[in-house]
Amino acid sequence: MAQKKFVCSVCGYVHYGDAAPEVCPQCKQSGVFVEEKKKGIDTNSNTYTIVYSTLLVVIVAVLLALVSQVLSPRQEANILLDKQKQILGALKIDYSTGNPADIYMALVNDTLTYDKQEVYVANLNGATKYVLTLSGKGLWGGIGGYLALDADKNTIYGVNFNHASETPGLGAKIVEKHFREQFEGKHIRNNAGEVVSVAVLKKGKKAEGQEQVDAISGATITCDGVNNMLETNLAEYAAFLNENVEPTKEEEK
Repeated sequence: MAQKKFVCSVCGYVHYGDAAPEVCPQCKQSGVFVEEKKKGIDTNSNTYTIVYSTLLVVIVAVLLALVSQVLSPRQEANILLDKQKQILGALKIDYSTGNPADIYMALVNDTLTYDKQEVYVANLNGATKYVLTLSGKGLWGGIGGYLALDADKNTIYGVNFNHASETPGLGAKIVEKHFREQFEGKHIRNNAGEVVSVAVLKKGKKAEGQEQVDAISGATITCDGVNNMLETNLAEYAAFLNENVEPTKEEEK
């Protein structure tokens, strides 16, 4: 609480406090203190402190909103560019020597929507590739990526994974080429034509009715997350994956 200022009318002694002393400690006179009222705004008052703090908060909030509005288009552009790069990565396209956005626009010529799931359609030297979005959970946070399929909607052409905070040297290795390359050429369907995904298992373990890749040693939870992400997301793309698919020999029987 702000203190009041009292001045002795006899000797000019100044006292700060909630109330004036009965006797001036300097001239020893009684009842001689007069409260001095400040002219204009009392910067020591509680009202001033509250009003000042409120105005400061409002000004800062307005400035932050303006900065966010100014930077928003650039942020959105960066997010889009990162997405395009990741899709190109799943398509195994090297964009290091060109403009990623231009390369993307030249190769990805359509976007389909099935049950709110987007499918990016690319043309690579006359061959159709379908790119699906992946999203899941790893050990410490979100993981995601893109899965590119051949026109048969069965054969994996390429994958590209990303993560928010997986352990360096362990779970973070899901983004590395040697792990991603294992998926190339694998099939997401079983012999009956059913979508069953590709299993991510510890070396030496076998999956029943599924093709598989080796998990990263020491990154069990992250690799389980990749495994669950593939299963869950491919199930969400069922409407697309099961549309206009030729039956397998077992199904025809």
